[in-house]
Amino acid sequence: MAVVVVTDSAAGLSADLVAGLGIEVVPLHVLVGEREIREGVDPIEIDYTADSVTTSAASPGELREAYERALSHSDGDGVVAVHLSRRLSATWESGRQAVRDMGAEDRVRVVDSLGAGLATGLPVLAAARRARAGEALDDVYERAVSAATRSRTFILVNRTEQLRKGGRLSSAAAFFGSELVTKPLLQLVEGKLEMREKVRTRSRAYAKLVAAAVDAAASDGAALGIQHLGAEEAAENIAAQLREQLPQVHELYVAEFGPALGVHLGVGALGVAVLPGGCV
Repeated sequence: MAVVVVTDSAAGLSADLVAGLGIEVVPLHVLVGEREIREGVDPIEIDYTADSVTTSAASPGELREAYERALSHSDGDGVVAVHLSRRLSATWESGRQAVRDMGAEDRVRVVDSLGAGLATGLPVLAAARRARAGEALDDVYERAVSAATRSRTFILVNRTEQLRKGGRLSSAAAFFGSELVTKPLLQLVEGKLEMREKVRTRSRAYAKLVAAAVDAAASDGAALGIQHLGAEEAAENIAAQLREQLPQVHELYVAEFGPALGVHLGVGALGVAVLPGGCV
């Protein structure tokens, strides 16, 4: 058969992409009061402003089950699991634990994407395409690591309080993104969210987001992923600007943030993931 790529539901990939490349997706969990909901599996309605809504990582047991299923589908060729940043979620560590429990370190490789959302999804696509082309486990793994290392992510949020409460952003950075600015522009640096810039107007914030993405793209092309939560019109506008300014873009995806990320980013969040060189 071929190497199978596994990821988690935070990767933001469409059902068509997942099915077409044979990617295995493990759901993360959204906790609404006393209910635990599997993202992408169970029906869900969320009040993103409620303090009672939070998230949890996939467990080692869930990931082990997914890895074993993927390994079986690969006919022993191996598994590459690409998960959201270990500095944002315990999922990567759960994956490592699952592999240790399986005793399968030589057959299942776990990759920290250093990102979240499509910043995870783009390296997943890069790895899955290599796997579908019949490349060996080591080659698929190296492609995933390379893509994760090169990827850049920029995120615009309305407020940083939810990120601070969840431990995804330092108190100091959250302070500078609270009342002093209208739009905090964040970036992922080595898998951790940091304040990039303080922007006072919405139009200026969008311009800064586009400029950051353009600067991050390679001259020979890039893959782009644009995500939002309740800001579809703004996302499409950003996409149009990027298509115009980056005619060499290989592929561009627009999607909504799933609940597992939306809970922390808040309504109105808008992000751009850039993978220089694309997902080929």
